[in-house]
Amino acid sequence: MPKPLRPIPLGRRRALQQCAQADSTFAMLAIDQRGSLMDTMSKYKGDEVTFAEVGALKRDIVQILSLLSSATLVDAEYGYPATVADDTFPGSVGMLIALEKSGYLGDPTLRRTALLEGWHAERMRLAGATGVKLLAYYRPDAENAADQEALVQEVADQAHAVDLPLFLEPLHYSLDANVKTVPNALRRQLVIETAKRLIPLGVDVLKAEFPVDVQQTDDEAEWADACAELSDACAAAQTPWVLLSAGVDYDTFVRQVRVACENGASGILCGRAVWKETMTMPAADRREFLHSVSVPRFKRLRHLVSASARPFSDFYPPQDANDLQDWWK
Repeated sequence: MPKPLRPIPLGRRRALQQCAQADSTFAMLAIDQRGSLMDTMSKYKGDEVTFAEVGALKRDIVQILSLLSSATLVDAEYGYPATVADDTFPGSVGMLIALEKSGYLGDPTLRRTALLEGWHAERMRLAGATGVKLLAYYRPDAENAADQEALVQEVADQAHAVDLPLFLEPLHYSLDANVKTVPNALRRQLVIETAKRLIPLGVDVLKAEFPVDVQQTDDEAEWADACAELSDACAAAQTPWVLLSAGVDYDTFVRQVRVACENGASGILCGRAVWKETMTMPAADRREFLHSVSVPRFKRLRHLVSASARPFSDFYPPQDANDLQDWWK
């Protein structure tokens, strides 16, 4: 594989190292959910959940699971203060912070991503982040595709100005209000074309959807072929990709992770597949569940990543230190 035209800056390389395992693969935990998480908690409670209740759930998850991860993704509004103020968040674990508001603006068939007011990459760096995460709803064939691309470019420029890597999470959606799920062949096309279009805008790690709708096909040979095609697209852009869980059940996610990592993925950045049951549990029960169920779940996923994921160093090869005299000037 050819070296990148421009070697990744040392600060960004260091941040990626801090988000990765020793073998340069990613076993990352996500707990940045807000709107969907609070809706689920509120339905269980029968009333609106409070700032403290949301923070307590996120604190429990981070306290019990984060040390198993190479990095943990939190949100600025709830997860960051809940886990940093009392030293729950481990200093030895990489920290990604979400930049976007929860949800989207506009019509469900023409979605726009909005950034959290007053929050930007420089503040993340000052807050101790080792990576910027942006979720962007995106369809290459949507009327607002150019606007969403401009947003990704803007955020990449922000992140790179302070030597933070951008972890981009593009999500597709249906352009037909009467059709919730796109056909399987179209899903694959969208996931791969999205990677081709957005990675060149400054993405350092792509947090990708599984390119196959497993509800429409259970054929792992088809899964593998789609993952390999996505890996080829990312490799052509010299960028690693990791798999998100999208709230699928754990057993399905295990299969997805195995197939993805055996076919070119560099790891995972997952949340609900590991801990989603805890959103509807009393505090004592959820802590027991996290210890007895979620910990073994994440350990198994981490083992799958270590066994077959592709190191990010394949895409960002080590540099010759002798060429870096006065690099800091």
